[in-house]
Amino acid sequence: MRIVYAGSPAIAVPALEALAVMETPGGSGLPAGDFELAALLTNPDSRRGRSGKPEPTATAAALAALEPRFERLGRRPPRIIKPEKLGSAARGEIAALKPDLLVSFAYGRIFGPKFLALFPLGGINVHPSLLPAYRGPTPIPQAILNGDRETGITIQRLAPEMDCGNILAQERFPLTGSETCAALTGEMARRAARLLPGVIRDLGTLRDRPQDREGVSYCGLLSRDDGRIDWGADARRIEAQVRAYTPWPLSWTMDGERRLYILGACLPPAAAGKDAGPAAGTVLGVDKERGILVQTGDGVLVLTMLQYEAKKALEWRAFLNGARDFIGRRLQAAGLGPGGTGLNNGIC
Repeated sequence: MRIVYAGSPAIAVPALEALAVMETPGGSGLPAGDFELAALLTNPDSRRGRSGKPEPTATAAALAALEPRFERLGRRPPRIIKPEKLGSAARGEIAALKPDLLVSFAYGRIFGPKFLALFPLGGINVHPSLLPAYRGPTPIPQAILNGDRETGITIQRLAPEMDCGNILAQERFPLTGSETCAALTGEMARRAARLLPGVIRDLGTLRDRPQDREGVSYCGLLSRDDGRIDWGADARRIEAQVRAYTPWPLSWTMDGERRLYILGACLPPAAAGKDAGPAAGTVLGVDKERGILVQTGDGVLVLTMLQYEAKKALEWRAFLNGARDFIGRRLQAAGLGPGGTGLNNGIC
């Protein structure tokens, strides 16, 4: 079976490495030669960082690092294909490889019928949610925002409509309520890498099932403005937002004319509701054991890690050393501030 793997960000790297292991004797318990990673389909290099130098995607970099391993096995490394679009040129390059199966994980593009027709065994997709919940590009932060008690990985057949294909396998696991998007993304990546090889091995015998019509929900792309904190919301909601939007788009507020990123927050042991008193967004004081106290629309939020735009991220004590008049200020949700561009262009 010749496999083309389509994926770009870091979440897709462990599964890519798992497919490479499938080729070796003993790898995933599979006989050598039964599976071959023919190519990686990924996004073109993009300019990142202060240097602006074009850099490969996380999957392209990971596969390039595996080249010595393939050479030791006496075979060519898989092709790395980085098309601007999935047009006739890309289809021709893929067709020349004579692939059998397309495996997709966070590739970020729609596969049209002409492209899928290149694969006699069709395509399968790894999605980091319990479909049919959270169809779309941002299921991980959505699960955190909604306070879900469990989440999981779904492997489904690729279908014309986004994330609507029949389910081949699912793995559920509980959430603690303290996960950040970064941490949960890493957990999803590890679990997907363990689940995927077995699904591919058993693809000819697995019985897929249609997704339930009930429980369908969707999530959309995130923008930097989504990270703006509404201090009129309740403390639990804002704390979940901080975790859901780490590392991107990050949660932020305005301190006067300065954009302030809230990188860490928690709830006090007993969060009381808001009575008549300080306005939402008012910096109330300090809990010497936990952090900076801010009034919300319902309850108090404790800020533990903060960062002014273009400055270093600081633990709350160090932050207050450089902002001694911070207590008593009122943080605002409105306004972007001059030239605000955010800090992180990653994807959860």
